[in-house]
Amino acid sequence: MNTRLVETATPTILKLLEAAQRLMLGKGFPATTVEEICAAAGVTKGSFFHYFAGKEEIGAAVLDHFVTGRMQAVRGAPCSCWRDPLKRVYGYVDFMIKLSREPSAQLSCLLGNFAQELSDTHPKLRAQCGRHFDQWAQMLKRDLDAAKARYAPKTAFDTQSLAEHFIAVLEGALILVKAKQDRKILERQLRHYKSYLQSLFAVDSRGKCR
Repeated sequence: MNTRLVETATPTILKLLEAAQRLMLGKGFPATTVEEICAAAGVTKGSFFHYFAGKEEIGAAVLDHFVTGRMQAVRGAPCSCWRDPLKRVYGYVDFMIKLSREPSAQLSCLLGNFAQELSDTHPKLRAQCGRHFDQWAQMLKRDLDAAKARYAPKTAFDTQSLAEHFIAVLEGALILVKAKQDRKILERQLRHYKSYLQSLFAVDSRGKCR
């Protein structure tokens, strides 16, 4: 199932995707069974196999569903409409910090989880994770490119690596959050990343772009 089909899914497919996402975020892909997904969704196994060939196929669809939901949340954030590209970058980091503070937020990333759990055993899902990470980095890189052209045209840094650095910081922080059961770790690490950005883009002491 591709992203387009996920976006136009029927109510039954959406029930299956939401149930599978909750289970896979909570206990991982390997430990989640088709039977559990069907029970959680209130859907028969016959209906499940009408739409999906098996667990790997729904796993691929759930991954697209998860990423689509996250991208919609980002596009709905106020910072996405700001004209200044550097402010959009800072606003994105701040938006992720704000999300991390919400008590109801589940500080887990299905994309990162799948990459860790399945890279050695499910090559198709591994490749799918790689594509989504690339798309995420490209989204950040577009604003970083525009910000660099405007505020730091002569400074030597690679915007692709800087975009990937954000992903590495966030995903690594989520691992620490799980290990230490301390959700404040995510905010601290994102603030470190923002401070690093500010040093690259020569932000003054008032936090305004020069």
